[in-house]
Amino acid sequence: MTGNKMKVAMRGATTGLLMGLLAGEIAQADAGASDEVKAVSDAFYGALNEMLQGTPISERVASLWLDAPDVTAQHPLGGRDTGLATLVGAFDGVASMASGGTLTLEDQAIAVFGDTAVETGVETGTATLSGEEIPLGYRVTNVYTLTDDGWRMVHHHTDLSPPLIDLMARLGQ
Repeated sequence: MTGNKMKVAMRGATTGLLMGLLAGEIAQADAGASDEVKAVSDAFYGALNEMLQGTPISERVASLWLDAPDVTAQHPLGGRDTGLATLVGAFDGVASMASGGTLTLEDQAIAVFGDTAVETGVETGTATLSGEEIPLGYRVTNVYTLTDDGWRMVHHHTDLSPPLIDLMARLGQ
């Protein structure tokens, strides 16, 4: 190999090595961020399980969300709650009717894009609301943003739940 070809080959190898190292660092950073998002998610789903036992959770859930007027939730009952106070109040409304159940997030996937993370999965379980046990099972998307205080939720969205909607209609709510 001539001198110029050797220099080009070395530059190419060096560039490839640097790109590989950089990609590894980015992957490690994303893995760390994913773990941090998962910790917030675990706390959120832990609170939802307490809610299903009839425990008000608005204060606990509020600490996991960004305190901003445009945060939103679209729950399995339909509609859209906007703003932190409205959004967390809805969880306490469910708690006032709940007397048992469990909720799990299955098929969880977390993708991090800089200071934004998107979590998808399927919420499954059962809930006893107003004395009636109903099945839970719907897709969910949660969106997070990175703040100076760590990752915070900014959006929670599930499919509609016909069993929940039917129960609320029977209860006249």
